[in-house]
Amino acid sequence: MRLCIFNPEHDLCLAKGRAHYVPPRSAVEFARRDADIMAVLYPGAECASVYSASRFDCDVNEVIPWGWDAVVKHELLKRGIPAELLPTDEEIATIRELQHRSTVLPLQEDCHEVRSIKDMESLLKRREHWVMKAPWSGAGRGLRWVHGSLTAIDRDWLLKTVASQRCVIAEPRREVVADVALEYMSGSFVGYSYFKTGSGVYKENVLWTDAQIEAAFPVREARERIEPWLAANVWPRYRGPLGVDLMVCADGSVHVAEINFRHTMGMIAHERIKRIL
Repeated sequence: MRLCIFNPEHDLCLAKGRAHYVPPRSAVEFARRDADIMAVLYPGAECASVYSASRFDCDVNEVIPWGWDAVVKHELLKRGIPAELLPTDEEIATIRELQHRSTVLPLQEDCHEVRSIKDMESLLKRREHWVMKAPWSGAGRGLRWVHGSLTAIDRDWLLKTVASQRCVIAEPRREVVADVALEYMSGSFVGYSYFKTGSGVYKENVLWTDAQIEAAFPVREARERIEPWLAANVWPRYRGPLGVDLMVCADGSVHVAEINFRHTMGMIAHERIKRIL
């Protein structure tokens, strides 16, 4: 039997980087309540949260989580899933390292690793508005908007983040008019997704087809630029679901926002559109 695990707390677990971590209650309840969302991608599979059962006694021959991290592996082992069905600690460490925002810097224009207050102040002399991003974060967490100068809170956040995550990523503030993603599975392009955000926080997907998205936004050119980089730098090290988030700006430019080494709501939306059509 194929067992699909919905662990939306995945980004938080990656940021902590250890197996013994208890996610917030809200994340655990979300995982328990909406585990069936994985059935959209894997019809007929048994769908669950690791927090909804003390043991998985069924005959499992494949495990597919929302995303692999040390916490979900630890919880699955506790619940009787054989180690041979799970990735090694080294493979999980690779996923975590790839998810660090510095990985995608070669695809991002004018984005920088910041390791000190002096580094950030130098960037502010060149441009007034920036977004500081924690390298391991997700769902709108770990973001700080900087305007002109660093506040005392900005400085404290920067220093703490550098101490725990090696650096902060500084990205120029852009006039974003749309958020689009490229969705992949183990090197194969699945399709596009179009979604809404607010202050960096995911809100919802818009059920547009690939043809509608390509007609509305210049995403094909971005895809042609990104895929050779993925082929050289990602697919030799990682096999699984992956989403590349893009920012479409008012001037017509398209910029890479981040890469998610996990399933995404865009994949869910894309599959639902296929079923509607």
